[in-house]
Amino acid sequence: MKKKFWIIGVLIALLLVIVGCASEQKKSQETSIKQPEKKDIQELTVTTSNELATLDSALYSDVISSDAIGQIFEGLYRIDQDNNAELGMAESEPSVNDAKTVYTFKLKEAKWSNGDDVKASDFVYAFQKVVDPATASPSANQMDIFKNGALIRVGEKELSDLGVKALDTKTIELTLENPIPYLAKMLTGTPFFPQNEILAKKLGEKYGTNSSNIVGNGPFELTDWSGTNLNWTYQKNQTYWDQKNVQLKKINVEVAKETSTGANLFDGDQVDYTGLTDEFIQKYQGANSYHEQPKALIGYLGFNTTRKATGNVHVRRALALAFDKKAYTESILIDGSKPMDGFIPLDFSKNPASNEDFRTENGSLMSYDVKKAQKEWKLAQEELGDTDLTLEILSSDTGSAKKTVEFLQAQYETNLPGLKIKLKNVPLKNRLDLNRSGDFDVFFGTWTPDYQDPINFLEIYQSNGGINFSNYHNNVYDEGINEIKGELATKPQERWKKMMQLEKQLIEQDAPIAVIYQGAQAYLLSSKVKQLQVLPFGRTVSYRLTFVQ
Repeated sequence: MKKKFWIIGVLIALLLVIVGCASEQKKSQETSIKQPEKKDIQELTVTTSNELATLDSALYSDVISSDAIGQIFEGLYRIDQDNNAELGMAESEPSVNDAKTVYTFKLKEAKWSNGDDVKASDFVYAFQKVVDPATASPSANQMDIFKNGALIRVGEKELSDLGVKALDTKTIELTLENPIPYLAKMLTGTPFFPQNEILAKKLGEKYGTNSSNIVGNGPFELTDWSGTNLNWTYQKNQTYWDQKNVQLKKINVEVAKETSTGANLFDGDQVDYTGLTDEFIQKYQGANSYHEQPKALIGYLGFNTTRKATGNVHVRRALALAFDKKAYTESILIDGSKPMDGFIPLDFSKNPASNEDFRTENGSLMSYDVKKAQKEWKLAQEELGDTDLTLEILSSDTGSAKKTVEFLQAQYETNLPGLKIKLKNVPLKNRLDLNRSGDFDVFFGTWTPDYQDPINFLEIYQSNGGINFSNYHNNVYDEGINEIKGELATKPQERWKKMMQLEKQLIEQDAPIAVIYQGAQAYLLSSKVKQLQVLPFGRTVSYRLTFVQ
């Protein structure tokens, strides 16, 4: 009898275990069923490499600010998932006159994030603000495409003379100086975003200095930025005309100046996207989360032509020739970036007749050559009357920037006898301020074009160019840029030859800059994140089409 009861007891216990297991299995199934509901939150946490400087599309001069502005604003055109220009705020393709110099756009019915209507006059105001000499916009020369733009930015015409007119609240007319085949691409650029005229005028210099002093018309609103803190948030903009196709509701952005910080956050499942550089490339290559792609970005040195030493062309040429670019990209960056011997990147632009790549056709300019560098250095010493020279290289305080200038310091002090290099690393915002004030000998920076045409590189160093921090002036170069934008605009082969000629003048002859490398983008991305747009030129990233699966 005891044995019988014992067997019954065992059976009951087994039954309880089975029921318990079934219950746990059910809970597990419920949990797995509910998991996608959590993903419906559509929230990301990402890193960026540096602090925000401004949200004013007329004043930005760095990629981080341009990226942020690009999330919260939209121009007449926007970038589609194939990196082509598609209609944005424009309701339809414009009507164009026979001469292809007057474009008339109708605007969509759209709202600013504060509920105001987006008007044609908001575009007019923004474009006039960029070209206004009083603004001192780094992008002022991009308005040269419009009638009288070049004359206005040097103070020879009034703002009202700019070829940008509001015909009514929803119609804007753009009058160009010359036909521009790539106009749609240009108009996706950050300087061509509208600004809420009422708010911008009311706030004056405070506009764009923090998240309380801005309203946008793009996919997201930016919040929680005081103007100095190292994190901010993008919230889905419920007033955006295409908000039904924006799936992310919130993006948390954290500044990670050191690659190790971003990588550690990613490994700890605290961020969903972060950029990679240097030794971290090797660590993650082959992982499912690792991605890389080329980018039309250049890393370069700018020389202050107004100072005695760096005003000497032989000093500049010596500095341009005296460092090993291959060793730099292979030992410091290690991210797929390539040594760069020219200003126009590889795989960026093709000869309209032969389809040959610009970089290939124009050849290697100012390649690493210690003997040539020392020859130029000796000429510089003779002209300056001094065999010993001390120069300071200015850079931002990110990990990769610090490693870059330390590499250059070692190369210069080894290859150019008598040269001593000091280093100055400061936050990006401060570096840009020092660049604008001319308070530097040499600086290290990067540049990414807004659109895919060599002129967007070359025009930077036109006199009074927005980020011509070297203060380079050459009348022949200026006239050449004007020709490319003007009479050669409809003569593609002559235009192409002129651009190649000017690149050689800039890099080999006058050398106000020394290009170091062409960038690549390596990054970690969570497998749950879909349709993140990592852009090959212009801004770095767009979240408009992104969603969490």
